[in-house]
This record gives sequence, C-alpha cells and structure tokens, in this order.
Amino acid sequence: MVKSASDSTQTPDEEPGELPDGLRRAEQEFERHLAAERGLSPHTVRAYLGDVHSLLQHAQLCGITETAELDAGLLRSWLARLRAQGQARASLARHGAAARTFTAFAFSRGWLASDPGPLLGTAKPHRVLPHVLRQDQMNAVLDAAGQEAESVVTSGDPGVTAVALRDAALVELLYATGIRVSELCGLDIDDVDQERRCVRVFGKGGKERTVPMGVPADRALNRWLREGRGALVTAASGPALFLGARGGRLDPRTARRVVHRCLAAVEGAPDAGPHGLRHTAATHLLEGGADLRSVQEILGHSSLATTQIYTHVSIERLRTSYRQAHPRA
Repeated sequence: MVKSASDSTQTPDEEPGELPDGLRRAEQEFERHLAAERGLSPHTVRAYLGDVHSLLQHAQLCGITETAELDAGLLRSWLARLRAQGQARASLARHGAAARTFTAFAFSRGWLASDPGPLLGTAKPHRVLPHVLRQDQMNAVLDAAGQEAESVVTSGDPGVTAVALRDAALVELLYATGIRVSELCGLDIDDVDQERRCVRVFGKGGKERTVPMGVPADRALNRWLREGRGALVTAASGPALFLGARGGRLDPRTARRVVHRCLAAVEGAPDAGPHGLRHTAATHLLEGGADLRSVQEILGHSSLATTQIYTHVSIERLRTSYRQAHPRA
C-alpha cells in the first residue's frame, strides 16, 4: 500500500540517511534527463537536483522508498516543512516548480500512475524590482574602468596591463549587450563579429541569439584582443574570448569580482553585480525608446512576461523623479 506523509513512523525533523535505491536511481535518471536531453546548463541542473534531492529526502523520512509512492500530499507536506523553516515565497515557488518538473518526468517514464505535480499550488513570489544604475552612474563606472586600464598601460608589466584591458572590455560588453555573466564567460573569439558589431551568444538551454554592441564596447574589446589577450594566452586558453590570469577561460566568479570592484569605485553606485548590469542595460534600452520585444530578444527571455518587469522599473524611476522634482508631488 502506498504510504503518505501522515502514515510515516519517522518525523521529518530526523536526519536523513542515504536515499533508498529506488529514489536514488530516479534522481540519477532525472539528472541525465536535464543535462543530456534538455541540455540545461550545469548551474541549472545543480539547482534542480538540489530541490529534488530535498524532496526525496523528505519522502525517505516519511517512509517512502519508491518513486511510485510520491503523491500530492507528500509534495504539500514537503513545502509546508520548508515554509516552517522560514523559506521565502520566491524560494518556495522555485522548489514547487522543480517538484513539478520531476513528477512530470517520472510520469513520462511510467514510474507514477498519475502526475501529482499539477495538484500542487504555486506560491507566487513577491516581485522585487531589480537594482539598476542611473545613466550617469553607469557612465562613471565605464569611465573608471577605462581610466584604470589607461593608467597601467605604461606600467611595463604585460600581465597587469592585460588584466586591466580585459576588465574594461568585460564591463563594457556586459552593459552594451545585457548578456548573462555565464554567457559572457562562454564566448569564443569567433563569436564576435566586429565588422557588424555583434556577438553570438548561447543562452539557457543552448539557445543561440545574436546581440548587437555599441562602438565603445567594440573599441574596448578590440583593444583587449590586440594588446591584452596575447599576454595571458597559454596552451589551456583555446578559443576563449576572455581569459583568467593563468590563461584559462575566465571563470564567472572572477568576472563577478571584477564588476563588484568597478561598481565600488564609483561613489553612490549600487553594488548590483553583473546581473545588475543586465538589468541596467534593459532599463536604459526601454527608457531610450526600444520596444519590449526587441529587449526580450536581446536578453534571451523565452517569455515576454519576464521582460515586462523592466517596464515597472522605468515607471518607478519616473515616479521617483516626479516626487523629487514636482513642487506639489
């Protein structure tokens, strides 16, 4: 007989051990499905697996040993436990989405007689407007990165010069294109078309898109390729566009540190990180008159609803300016 969470002789507060064979095999098959069949990025696969592993550990503590025993009651008790632990609504929404993806996969494999996922309610997260920089703040950040590069060009140390030129090009390109930091680090030299001033980007799910870039980004990138990259190249470099100090492909963590440092150099600029530059680029495009679908294409959003948050950002910025400037606001 199939057990439910209320039938368990164990309590969900106990420390789970190793997953039973049936649940462990399902988890491993799910990982292969995400990586090989759906082609998701390693980061996305890890996020899904972390949520699903938490679900399966909860199932184990409720006395469940096979995937066929999962039901809506078990899923709800898992989310209730996470909520009692203080999980935010956004986190609960993500956990629920991962659980529905897993149960749909299990149902498609014939491991479940029916899919309990659609019976699981969705915790709608509170939408938080992203932090964005004003245009003058963004210009100051880019100017500071460029000036730092200029200041070390005559230092006589090729490695220091190369890193400074790389950092200036990196920040310029993130803002110019609005691409994700993982997409930037995945770029190869051949992905850049300097004649047409655009880059070929492989986004989530391996989807390819072409994103334009402006003249300043093109100049910074050209200078990095002409005067900087050669000083860092090693046998491990391959075709990578951006390199780390040891010559390998630039790691996203290093790119994040670069952005945080550049933002910290400008007084008053929010510490938004690389994703903040993506938000900033999208907001400035809309403020400059770009239509929503064009911004969607540039950002690589699969849904227009995801892009629409930037219209709220622009409206909020307009309201702030109105309150500060209008005498009867």
